[in-house]
Amino acid sequence: MQEQSAGAALKGSSPHSRPRRSLFWLVGLVAIFAGAADLLTKAWALRNLEEGVAEPFIGSFIKLQLIFNPGAAFSLGSGSTWIFTVLSAVILGVIIWYSTRVTNPWMAVLLGFIAGGAAGNLWDRLTRPPGFGRGHVVDFLNYNDWFIGNVADIWIVVGAIVLIFWKLFEEDDEDVAAEGSVPGSGKHE
Repeated sequence: MQEQSAGAALKGSSPHSRPRRSLFWLVGLVAIFAGAADLLTKAWALRNLEEGVAEPFIGSFIKLQLIFNPGAAFSLGSGSTWIFTVLSAVILGVIIWYSTRVTNPWMAVLLGFIAGGAAGNLWDRLTRPPGFGRGHVVDFLNYNDWFIGNVADIWIVVGAIVLIFWKLFEEDDEDVAAEGSVPGSGKHE
């Protein structure tokens, strides 16, 4: 019995073991990096690109083309910019709230990328013309004329896709361990 308790404590599943610490700081650090990368690349695009003019970047598949997007992806909802502002602020708030509970470093990194991307686009909606909460997002990466996006969009999409696939195929080790089984083995102790 004592061996079993020692083994459980080493795995972190004992009720007497210390709880894992939140990685909120890591979410914040990654979000700052992602948001800064987005804002810096948008500033570069504003200084170096002419609005509407496409220039080759990676062959003809990805071009540089500056536009000001009032809507969401594919300029959907361009007449309802304020809705995207509110939605972005709510999503960012939920991520910040949830981040205080994150103990997995990979989850922290993914949430940081999503938060940084959301913050970058929210910044545009709050500070760019035509006005507060209705600002148009700076987009400049033209993907084979399918859509035009920015670095924030890359962080959001990649972070969300990886997070979805991870959650779809993840074994919930914490729940399994709490039930008294060995994670990944399907056997109970």
